[in-house]
Amino acid sequence: MSTDQKPADSPFRHAPSDRDTAPQFVLPLVVRIERSAPPARTDALETAARAVLLMLTDERSAGEGEWAGAMRSWQDGRIRKVVRRARGAEWRRAEALPGLTVTGASAEVRVFPPVPLDGWPKDLARLQVSGTDLDDPQAPAPVDPAVPVLWLNPDLDMSAGKAMAQAGHAAQLAWWELGGDDRAAWHAEGYPLAVRTAGPSQWEALLASRLPRVRDAGFTEIAPGSCTLVAEHPALR
Repeated sequence: MSTDQKPADSPFRHAPSDRDTAPQFVLPLVVRIERSAPPARTDALETAARAVLLMLTDERSAGEGEWAGAMRSWQDGRIRKVVRRARGAEWRRAEALPGLTVTGASAEVRVFPPVPLDGWPKDLARLQVSGTDLDDPQAPAPVDPAVPVLWLNPDLDMSAGKAMAQAGHAAQLAWWELGGDDRAAWHAEGYPLAVRTAGPSQWEALLASRLPRVRDAGFTEIAPGSCTLVAEHPALR
């Protein structure tokens, strides 16, 4: 599934499919990156994943809610997500637009209802996609076995923005796979999750499993069909 827009001359373009013929929408996410206090990379990825889950399950995204039409249109086409960065006045303008802000330990991510590929709000369209490079000042803590984990492919080098979009998609695939009771429990807990990079042998085992996985469409950064993450929710093991 795709997470970024592809340029017209992209070497990674796919052949048309039914999903390509539908009107194309994108789910915008904006990460706050202040020069003096950038978020930790892993926390930004985890916060973006939770933001996608919260947008999927917000009452405004369902039924006759104000975002429901855009959410349906988005899911009828390719499931695209784009992460942009903002700081200072840019972030304040983004916060004034309809959406949800999700806060992690150090990260702030705002997710917005889907927009047409060529219909971005002005204050989002002017934000930069590239340059979203973040680091972890210290190694992420060990993961609680009861917490869902989104495992990153150890062989791929993705920018933080690309990885955030991919983590959001992995969380979405896990959500789609869960039954009603497991969805309700995860929602009630506030969507705890972790994002970690798998070890080489662990990654092979994950690929051999039936767990949900993200295969990128290759619009940016990596080749089409690359498996970027595998979502391991305890209820799906």
